[in-house]
Amino acid sequence: MPNPWTGIGNPYTRSEVVERLRATLKNGQPIIAAGAGTGISAKFIEKGGADLLIIYNSGRFRMAGHGSTAGLMAYGDANAVAMEIGEYEVLPVVDEIPVVCGVHATDPRRRMWHWLEKVKEMGFSGVNNFPTHCIIDGQFRQTLEETGMGVQKEVDMIAIARRMELFTIVYVSSPAEARAMADVGADAIIAHVGCTIGGSIGVTDATVTLSEAAEWTQRIIDGAKAGGREDLIFLSHGGPILTPEDAQFINQHTDTVGFVGASSLERIAVETSLSALTRRFKGIAVNASDSGILK
Repeated sequence: MPNPWTGIGNPYTRSEVVERLRATLKNGQPIIAAGAGTGISAKFIEKGGADLLIIYNSGRFRMAGHGSTAGLMAYGDANAVAMEIGEYEVLPVVDEIPVVCGVHATDPRRRMWHWLEKVKEMGFSGVNNFPTHCIIDGQFRQTLEETGMGVQKEVDMIAIARRMELFTIVYVSSPAEARAMADVGADAIIAHVGCTIGGSIGVTDATVTLSEAAEWTQRIIDGAKAGGREDLIFLSHGGPILTPEDAQFINQHTDTVGFVGASSLERIAVETSLSALTRRFKGIAVNASDSGILK
């Protein structure tokens, strides 16, 4: 049955989201997607002109003052947290920006088709694979792969979402992952080059240079393109890509057409603006000695 609300705001169909993004590019603007962990973040990110909002569990940890990597740990039900943020905080306050739900596809307790039906019913216009195991490496990653909790589960989830006509925007960290996601119909590929630097809880040594990030990003893009698709949208994220200037550098040196900011938009904005505003308040004049309170 057709959705009677489609076309006037959330939720959007997959084709409507894609059309909006392509219109942005035709207007000569980059595509900017942003993670939002609170309603007020979502509201003002939309006012700033972002094209997409992505809701995932790490946003709650991030806005509680913890590193985004907490979203990869066993600190709660990632799917339930994303759904809760969307239902009670973000979807009620945004106007017309498409909202995407982060889905923990490797959760063995959930039937993905059933969960995606709930995501769609809630009013999300698409899905993203977060928490994602693509940014886990080493022996632990191998263990996850061998015990049925690997990235293939995320690919399978995206394939189901595509069949359900949900917009799909995915994190990948390697050319092979990018190719797999492209092959099952992902609409947008985000080249994830690691945890974001900067601020109070960003990484310092666990990162690459901006030039290395550009090379890594292009390798991912080339992997996705190897399947022959020409309709993919490529975006950058993470690592040393912190500022608008960094994102522009990646756009200029790769085939990306935009950026996905989470810590770099939401967390850094709060850290810098709150500190600066508080310092301004602490600088106001006071006549305490004349009031008698010091006597």
